[in-house]
Amino acid sequence: MSETLYPAFGVLLVDDEPAWLRSMGIALERSAGITNLVTCQESREVMGLLAAREVGLVLLDLTMPHLSGEELLARITEEHPEVAVIIISGMNQLETAVRCMQAGAFDYFVKTAEEDRIVEGVRRAIRMQELQRENREMRRRFLSGRLDHPEAFAGIVTEDPGMRSVFQYIEAVARGSQPVLITGESGTGKELVARALHALSRRKGLLVAVNVAGLDDTVFADTLFGHVRGAYTGAGEARSGMVEQAAEGTLFLDEIGDLSLHSQVKLLRLLQEGEFYPLGSDRPRRMRSRVVVATHQDLAAAQGAGRFRNDLYYRLRAHHVHLPPLRERRGDIPLLLDHFLEGAAREFGKKKPTPPKELAVLLANYDFPGNVRELKAMVYDAVSLHQGRILSMEAFKRAIGERAVEPPAERGADAAGNPFFGLERLPTFTEVIDLLVLEAMRRAAGNQSLAARLLGVSQPALSKRLKGGRKES
Repeated sequence: MSETLYPAFGVLLVDDEPAWLRSMGIALERSAGITNLVTCQESREVMGLLAAREVGLVLLDLTMPHLSGEELLARITEEHPEVAVIIISGMNQLETAVRCMQAGAFDYFVKTAEEDRIVEGVRRAIRMQELQRENREMRRRFLSGRLDHPEAFAGIVTEDPGMRSVFQYIEAVARGSQPVLITGESGTGKELVARALHALSRRKGLLVAVNVAGLDDTVFADTLFGHVRGAYTGAGEARSGMVEQAAEGTLFLDEIGDLSLHSQVKLLRLLQEGEFYPLGSDRPRRMRSRVVVATHQDLAAAQGAGRFRNDLYYRLRAHHVHLPPLRERRGDIPLLLDHFLEGAAREFGKKKPTPPKELAVLLANYDFPGNVRELKAMVYDAVSLHQGRILSMEAFKRAIGERAVEPPAERGADAAGNPFFGLERLPTFTEVIDLLVLEAMRRAAGNQSLAARLLGVSQPALSKRLKGGRKES
């Protein structure tokens, strides 16, 4: 299996000294995992290389025969403004450095400077280039309003415009190398999104998923980094960790909000340094996978409370995908219902049952705290008990129980949930009842049984109220 090149664009090293090209190439590959390298000793060939190849970053020697670094910098910024240029000079001259930065250079380093500083500067430039390319790609996709690879999202059943925007964002950032944070309530499909990201990334390696909830610090380190033989009592054989198993692929860490502060430090170091040490080893190994994390927790709130590190939070949310709860995409409920009915019938070896019309109304008026996962469980339970042609609603009513949908706070209530807060005139008791009945009948699409369930009264009591209201009017 051939190695995935990093970054996706080429990094061009230009210098008339072959020894420097060789040493810098080795340093970039060993210290930063940069493998998409192109070298050039002849300054007159640089513009031809930029025209022929997809290059995003140039490391440019300042003093070369034929064309100087400053001359090339002016031509590159004019003809290829999307390419970042780092100047590498043999002399520490402040005026020259200022002139190069004013001419458009991304950074300026002296060759005698510490190699680590140059490597870190290259890392920063690559991150900037990746983000700029992703921003351009996002603008293009949102303006076109289309998906290039809808098949990657085949496992996510939706026609919701908000979800479509999420898909467009995922397509735009999938080819990058920066971490992705996926947030959303439990049951919204975060792992499905991670799988779509991996499929669109075109990475040659595997998607390796790890649920980190409940892992103590030692188990977390062993799970991610592996160990060498004899690392601890019972470690009779060496074992590779999940980071190594995900090489050239995607490492998906679920429930990242439950990670202890000590383990957060280990993860932060992995992301910052791009290398790790198996337990018991003093030889570092390069991380060659992209990290995707997911949580149902509010990491910003956890950060404020001191339960989640600030630096790790901002490192992880280089890209942020938020999945809306099912109650915010109620239009998808009929689609999901049909999808799960088909899947459940296939699993139980039954003919796909026909749902009663009242079922869609019942489900549309429920808030689904467990989201899509809860709806799926309801449908599979109902189909497992199903006999005949029309699907019974009893299993759904039993699952929902008394947890009928409550009007959300944002529909005009104050923080205490009082819908009458701030009104100049309070409605009369009769007016309130009439409005409640009217709204319940609207939500239940005229079905008195379902409307009575929403109001928490018996069907005869509601019927009596409706008849009484008509007489009064």
